Parts: sequence; structure tokens; C-alpha cells
Amino acid sequence: MTRFRTLTPSGLGREAFVAAFADIYEHSPWVAERAYDQGIDERADEIEVLHERFSSILLNADRADQLALINAHPDLAGKAAMRGELTASSTSEQAGAGIQECTPDEFAQFVRLNEAYKAKFGFIFIKAVKGSNRHEILASFEERLNNSPEQEFHRALAEINKIAFFRLQSM
Repeated sequence: MTRFRTLTPSGLGREAFVAAFADIYEHSPWVAERAYDQGIDERADEIEVLHERFSSILLNADRADQLALINAHPDLAGKAAMRGELTASSTSEQAGAGIQECTPDEFAQFVRLNEAYKAKFGFIFIKAVKGSNRHEILASFEERLNNSPEQEFHRALAEINKIAFFRLQSM
């Protein structure tokens, strides 16, 4: 088990806990609120334990909350990224994957795939991009467009939980 380096969750009051973990799930502080309301003890000082709690909350949430959380994420190489409107975590994650280095043709491909994905599935493409590069991300887009909407909905939730784990590891 891995302890947090920058904070001790069990020592935080509700307001501080929610503030610390509000954007682990993109613009969705309700995950941290529900986790705290379930009770926080010393076990929550371990990244894996708190991640399991957060993951369970997401996976057991109603579909409307899940969909809202999916759509709270920015498009990869989308307009929000180009305007500098991403959260610090999203900016760092996309930069780490080299998305800002896209050629004009690659950027156009991201735009086309984002639009095709949203048209088919009704929500945005989610991928935990840490450790990936823009070429792998584009290939994943192409591959996942062949999935069913239900497969992609569950995949989006799994990817969001991966993103959350990476973000927790940085704390």
C-alpha cells in the first residue's frame, strides 16, 4: 500500500477533504463528498484504499451522474485545450501524451474522431493518456469506434477510474 505524500486524508475535515479531492474526478466533487460521508479513517491514508472507495462510488452511482462525469472531461485535443481552459491535471496529462505537438493533420484527425465518437455514443471519448502518445491515442479512437455504446460507457468509467488513480498517485 502507498501512502499519500502531500496530505493525510484521515486528518481532514469534510470541507478540506472535498477541496483536496474535488477534481480527482473531473469537475465532480460529489465523488469526494460521498466518500467522506461514508466515513474516513486511517485506511483512507493509503492511495489504493481511497481509490477503491472512489471507484466504487462512481461505479455504483446512477447513470445520469456517471454520464455527467464522463461529459465533464474535455475532448482530447479539443477546443478547451486550445483555449487553455483545462484543469491543471488535464493540461498536464494531455501535454504528457504529446497532444500539444500534433501536426495540423493530426489535430484535424482528433477533431474528426471526437465528433464521430460523440455522434455514435452520445458522450466524449475518455482515455487515461498517461504513458501513451498521440499516435496510440488516435489508434485507440479508431479501434473503440467499433464498440457498442454499452461497451464504451463501461470503458469510459474504467478509464476515468484509471485517471483518478494516476491523479491520486501524484498527491
